[in-house]
Amino acid sequence: MPVEFLGIGGTNDGSETSPRSGAAFDKEYALRLARAHEEHGWDRVLFAYGSGSPEPAQVAAYIATKLDRIQILLAHRPNVSYPTFAAKTFATLDQISDGRLTVHFITGGTDHEQRREGDYLTKDQRYSRTREYIGIVKKAWTSTEPFDHEGEHYRFADFVSDVFPVQRPRPKVSFGGSSPAAYRAGGAEADIFCLWGEPLADTAAQIESVRQAAKAAGRADVPRFQVAFRPILGATEEAAWEKAERTVAAIKARTSGGKPLTRRHSLTNPENTGSQRLLEIAARGERFDRALWTATAAATGGAGNSNALVGTPETVAQALLDYYDLGVDILSARGYRMIDDTIDFGRHVIPIVREEVAKRDRERAAARQGEPRRESIAVDG
Repeated sequence: MPVEFLGIGGTNDGSETSPRSGAAFDKEYALRLARAHEEHGWDRVLFAYGSGSPEPAQVAAYIATKLDRIQILLAHRPNVSYPTFAAKTFATLDQISDGRLTVHFITGGTDHEQRREGDYLTKDQRYSRTREYIGIVKKAWTSTEPFDHEGEHYRFADFVSDVFPVQRPRPKVSFGGSSPAAYRAGGAEADIFCLWGEPLADTAAQIESVRQAAKAAGRADVPRFQVAFRPILGATEEAAWEKAERTVAAIKARTSGGKPLTRRHSLTNPENTGSQRLLEIAARGERFDRALWTATAAATGGAGNSNALVGTPETVAQALLDYYDLGVDILSARGYRMIDDTIDFGRHVIPIVREEVAKRDRERAAARQGEPRRESIAVDG
């Protein structure tokens, strides 16, 4: 199966290791970063969402008008707009980008962050709302006849959109989470289910949970899987680990005295299951499998995509292939020096992974061709 690479559509040069040097939305930097992805073998970039951050749909539209190939993963929180309005926004962006849009729906794992924009639902209620919201958006994308809706969270009558996506029947829906509620919602509705990087055994267990949830929801198919990491590359293993130690030292310097890196995430006692899992794994050990390193997650309080893959490009590529062999075909990566790391990863890691995936596909195709054909045998009665 093909493999895809997802990067970050950042709006400024700040990261966990260094504060930004300018405005929250530096449009020239945002374009340089997106272009670095497009020119170095990446498939799409994520435009993330935060309560006080630049509005990602407008940033994505800006990038889409400047670049021709890079695909867009747009993060969206259902609490910030009505689903019919969101469906039109997404359809318009898919038109602007000539069919390059995927939408990532965020339920929200932190009550404090959600309340900053007026969302006071409980976590379980938010998952229920997200599932209903996605269903409405899908219908608005595909229905040419007016329809009514009366659900737990939304009610409207006689809606039909006059703008539809380029992609038919609709753009893909992405979803993430690490709780049973997330598995149920994403298993039912997602085309792509997103996970943060964990040890191989833990990731395999999560994949199975989502597959079982999809089956329980009555689906004949299952979502594709995406896993996210923070790559730390070096010309040698020793150089890579020295760089890793410098990276954690820089993170710790920024969080000295318990200062959080962002207003969205506390360094201790995170509310969301995904961050709790990352901290629990870090407590089990620093190194797992071929190259997984948990010290970066521990230093950030398990904030988002924070577990690293450390090593030479060959080592990191082989580690990514281990996840591919589990059934993960979208690999998300984001460095700490975003433009430089985007270029290095694109030049030195992506080609190795693509070549190995193509080799696996050829071997599987050859094995299938070599399988003996089963012939029906007529039995006289």
